[in-house]
Amino acid sequence: MTLDQVEAQMRARAINFTGLGALVKFDFGAGQALFINGRTTPPAISQEGDTPDTTLTISLENLVKLAEGKLAPTLAFMTGKLKVSGNMGVAMKLANMLED
Repeated sequence: MTLDQVEAQMRARAINFTGLGALVKFDFGAGQALFINGRTTPPAISQEGDTPDTTLTISLENLVKLAEGKLAPTLAFMTGKLKVSGNMGVAMKLANMLED
């Protein structure tokens, strides 16, 4: 799945991120990123953004697995597939929002 496809999926699920109250950056490396601006209603999803409250470093492939329920956020974190910097509370809230 491409970054554009993931962005489209996130936009379709944007209502899930209502109440996030923060700007989150998914950093996929190689200059690729996706931002969820949970400070707006509905949350804005884009490939560009300001300084985030929380940055999640993860491969695009593993983010897709998270979104599909094939990889648990806690397991991804504990095995180093997901790294969090910034506000850990926001990351935990987002993990709950990603799990359907």
